[in-house]
Amino acid sequence: MEVLRGRMSCRGGLLGLTVAFLCCVGSVQCFGQSQDSEFTFLLPAGRSECFYQTAIKNGTMEVEYQVIAGAGMDVDFTIISPRGARLIIETRRSDGVHVVEPMEEGDYEICFDNGFSRFSEKMVFFEIIIEGQGGDVGGDDEFPGVEEPDGSLLEYKLDDIRETMESLHKRLERSRQMQTVLRAFEARDRNLLEDNLWRVSFWSCASVLVMLCVALTQVYTVRKLFDDKRRVCT
Repeated sequence: MEVLRGRMSCRGGLLGLTVAFLCCVGSVQCFGQSQDSEFTFLLPAGRSECFYQTAIKNGTMEVEYQVIAGAGMDVDFTIISPRGARLIIETRRSDGVHVVEPMEEGDYEICFDNGFSRFSEKMVFFEIIIEGQGGDVGGDDEFPGVEEPDGSLLEYKLDDIRETMESLHKRLERSRQMQTVLRAFEARDRNLLEDNLWRVSFWSCASVLVMLCVALTQVYTVRKLFDDKRRVCT
């Protein structure tokens, strides 16, 4: 009897591991390919660049942008709906975060304009985060052929494991997005520091040259005061 109980317990454990594995695989497949995107590009002086993002109703589209290099560190920003309506308009901003709730399905236009600058090009980073697109993809049909186990056979249910996997996936995705934004902040701060370092070094060298010229001029003037070339008759 003890051997039989051991075999049944072993089979129950293997069945539980199998169900958990199938749940994990199904959860990874149901996540699909992330619709979030990020991009860093160079915006020439006097030019504008537009990008398109497809969105559907009953969702949210979050757009975050930063100017990480270039004189002035500012651009004009616009979000245009599929019908041509301007949803967001910003003028000469260095960064911004906007959440748009699409009221219609289609391609939304995201534009960056550097037309006000004639000589300086800008490096721009932006990220698009899509949430709530399509709702629950799989539901109960995510795991075909896998029946809900009895409570006495497996402690954790498929629903609990699925929710845990989805929560973990969302948190990891959010962590990746935050790390990307922090890298953009770090790049912008580094460019500012390098630009300020060049300015400080240039004006420091100019100040030293001016001080040297003033010192040499003073020495020359004082020597000229004591340089008497008149003849003395004896």
